Amino acid sequence: MAGELVRIGGRRTHVGGRRNQKGMTTAEYAVGTVATVSFVGIILAIINNPEFRDAIWKIILVIIKVVMQSLGGGL
Repeated sequence: MAGELVRIGGRRTHVGGRRNQKGMTTAEYAVGTVATVSFVGIILAIINNPEFRDAIWKIILVIIKVVMQSLGGGL
């Protein structure tokens, strides 16, 4: 619900509406921290998976091979 615009001390100001909330409160920091740590944990678990590392390595090798072939070299 929007606040009412009133004149206080020669200045117009909003009364009774939502205040402009900048930043996060302590609870929001806690939730954000837990979410970030959880996300990093999941990423680390994926990266440490040998199958994932092998797949990434194969992709990198294919990219290198394509670049070398496009430059006139062979691999």
